[in-house]
Amino acid sequence: MSDSLTLPQPTGGFAWVQAPAGPALVSRALEPLADHLFTTRAWALGSAVPATDADWQQVAAALDVDLAHLVRVRQVHGASVVVCRDGDARVGASHARMTEADIIVSNDPSLAIAIQTADCVPLLIADARTGAVAMAHAGWRGLAARVPSVAVDALARELGSRSVDLIAAIGPSISADRYEVGADVRARFEASGFSAAQIDRWFRHGDRPEHWSFDGWRSARDQLEAAGLRPSNIHVAALCTASHPDLLCSYRRDGQNAGRIAAAIRARRPSPHSPADRRAR
Repeated sequence: MSDSLTLPQPTGGFAWVQAPAGPALVSRALEPLADHLFTTRAWALGSAVPATDADWQQVAAALDVDLAHLVRVRQVHGASVVVCRDGDARVGASHARMTEADIIVSNDPSLAIAIQTADCVPLLIADARTGAVAMAHAGWRGLAARVPSVAVDALARELGSRSVDLIAAIGPSISADRYEVGADVRARFEASGFSAAQIDRWFRHGDRPEHWSFDGWRSARDQLEAAGLRPSNIHVAALCTASHPDLLCSYRRDGQNAGRIAAAIRARRPSPHSPADRRAR
C-alpha cells in the first residue's frame, strides 16, 4: 500500500489491495465468485481527461484480459442493457463500446466488463449459483430509472439467475452529505412511481429551500432488496468520492477536470464442488 496516502476504512466487508497501477478496492463477499475491483485516482483513468483505450489497459490487465476482451459501453445515464453470453461471438468489446447502455450482464469468462464513474453509483453483482455477473452505472437519473432492479431482472431473464443467489457490491460514490439536488430530481423519482416512504428515506431536506441531500447508497440498496436480494447479500463501501480528493474522482468536486474511477468484474465458471452449487441442487 502507498506510504504517502492514508486510505480510508470502507464498510460492508470491502478491503484495499495493492495493484500494479495503484490502490484498488475489492468486496470480500464477491472475491470467491468473480475477479473484480474498483480503481482509484492513482490509475491512469484517474487523471485522463478524456480517457483513451490506452488508459483502460491497466484495468484489462488487472482482470487478466487483453484490451479486446474488456467490454465497455457508452454510458448515457439510462437503463439499457448489453448482454454478453458465453460463446456468443457477436458481442465483442469494440462493438459494445459503440452501444449506449449503463448495464452489462455476462456469463462469458473470457470477457471482463467495466464502467467508469466520478460520483455515480458503481454496482457489481455476481451469481453464486451460475457464475454470471453484472455491472451497472447509476447516478440519480439511473436510480430514478430503476437501474439496480433492471440489472437484476436482466440477469434473471437473460442468464437464468435467481435473486436469492445474487451478491451485490456498491462501490465508492458521492454521499448524501456532499450531494445536494433540486426539486427536479425529487420530482423525477415521484414520477417514476417510487413510494412516499422510499422517497422520504432517500431525500432529506437541504440547507436551501426546495433542495435535498440525496442518498444514492440507500436508494441502490433499497432497490436491490425490492428486486429480491437478501439484505445480507448487499454490501456498501460507504466511501464518498467527493470527500477523498487524493484517492477518488468526483465530478461534483472537480467539474470538467475530474478523472474517472473504474468498476470491473469478470465471470468465473462455478466449481461443481462449490458450496453455492451444492445448495442450488
